[in-house]
Amino acid sequence: MPHHRVAELLGDGISAELSASVHTIAAVLPFELEFVPVDLSHEYRDRHGLAAYDEAVRVVLDLGTALKYPTATTRESPNKVLRERLRFSVIHRPVCTIPGLGSNFKARIDIDVVRVATGGTYDDPGRRIGLDTAVSLRVIERGPSRAAARFAFKLAQLRGTSVVSTSKYTIQRATDGLFEETVKRVAEDYPAIPYRQELFDALLAGIIMRPERYNVIVCPNEYGDFLSDAACGLIGSVGLGDSANYAFGDDERVTTAMFDPAGGTAPDIAGQNLANPTAALLSLANMTRHLGHPKECEALREVLFSAISDGESTRDIGGKLSTTEFTRVVEERLKSALR
Repeated sequence: MPHHRVAELLGDGISAELSASVHTIAAVLPFELEFVPVDLSHEYRDRHGLAAYDEAVRVVLDLGTALKYPTATTRESPNKVLRERLRFSVIHRPVCTIPGLGSNFKARIDIDVVRVATGGTYDDPGRRIGLDTAVSLRVIERGPSRAAARFAFKLAQLRGTSVVSTSKYTIQRATDGLFEETVKRVAEDYPAIPYRQELFDALLAGIIMRPERYNVIVCPNEYGDFLSDAACGLIGSVGLGDSANYAFGDDERVTTAMFDPAGGTAPDIAGQNLANPTAALLSLANMTRHLGHPKECEALREVLFSAISDGESTRDIGGKLSTTEFTRVVEERLKSALR
């Protein structure tokens, strides 16, 4: 039986309940996942300071793959610290319509948001100048932009779809202009992949009016953050989004990968067996693909979506099941699917 050791970064709020759900489903898979736990909870970070991140980074770099649960942002954002220290340059967030799930948006959406993980306005908290003015520095780098572009085109090649690059390149001519220039150069290496540029505001309207025109979308940091949350809102819940973070070597191969649910710690429901583990289980599925098991990844995704479509879901998306009850449903369906 294949055996994989992966880091498990434990967080706050509903983290423990999500971890329990992941372990239950991982036990069904036809290979062994050995989780190496690392405490990144608020309490542990408060007691140990930067040493908490030192430990997490050491374990993740040693194993190469990690599954992370939501962490509270207190003095700093753990996600931002990990992205910087693990040198992640690309964030991938897939978002697709789940049949049977109620939403104000009735059209079908199936997009992959590929986001530059660094730069934009997020790397500089800014500063006040006097009482009435504030400034921040916006940085776009060619290296991470190239990595995101190449990841987007490889993904489109794998899925037989198209690529759209988006930003405000007519206004942010220097920064977004550099990003678009970089993507365009990468596009030349993939002449068979349909590719176009769109302004970000026009793209937001386009996804709502004609979602079938959008497949893989590549964009700078903050645009990808806005877009992926908005897309999750269109399918019915931000809690259904999962995320993957990648670092690359000089040969453009993935050296480090971290998978995590995109939602927050949900302290208001923590410990009440109400959390929706769907995004954490989708993270597990995508990690499974990364580890070389694409069939098992698809099987898990399909049983998750079919359970929700059949009304067997948690309360936040219209169902009646607790976290453990929903996990049990997915467990039994996955056993059947793998047989």
